[in-house]
Amino acid sequence: MPSFLYRMPAGIPGMLNRTEIATVEAQITMTSNPPTAYGIPVAIDQTALQIRPVGAGDTASSVYGFLVRPYPTTGISINEPLGTSTPSTAGTCNVMRRGYMAVKLNGAAGATKNAPVFIRIASPTPAKPIGGIEATSDGANTMALTNAYFMGPADAAGNTEIGFNI
Repeated sequence: MPSFLYRMPAGIPGMLNRTEIATVEAQITMTSNPPTAYGIPVAIDQTALQIRPVGAGDTASSVYGFLVRPYPTTGISINEPLGTSTPSTAGTCNVMRRGYMAVKLNGAAGATKNAPVFIRIASPTPAKPIGGIEATSDGANTMALTNAYFMGPADAAGNTEIGFNI
């Protein structure tokens, strides 16, 4: 039996899984600091009252939700390949407040079922960007998202599923 039959892909970052129980809200993108990828945690900027990526200085309570990939589009440009699409830098966006989503797992550590989710907030590298999801703590460089957990290991593309605020 081919190996691809043993393991199903986790999805495309920002894709909602188990949509029947997801809570999604429309929000406005902060044009001066827009999210740069789908499936990343976002916060509401306290001055602009708009969605921005989670970054340095944020805490777990700052996380408002995760940026949802719109369906059926793949991004701003019709020529962008699925999985590499770029969110719009202005206008409305969808934010998952509760549910299950495919996200990109950063770093070398593997995710395991029911394990905690960590978000990088300092000391970024190309493999560990600010706002990226990781499976292990890196001290003050990451924060634990206590209302999120992994649903299992990452697939061959490095994507995994998380449960958030469930």
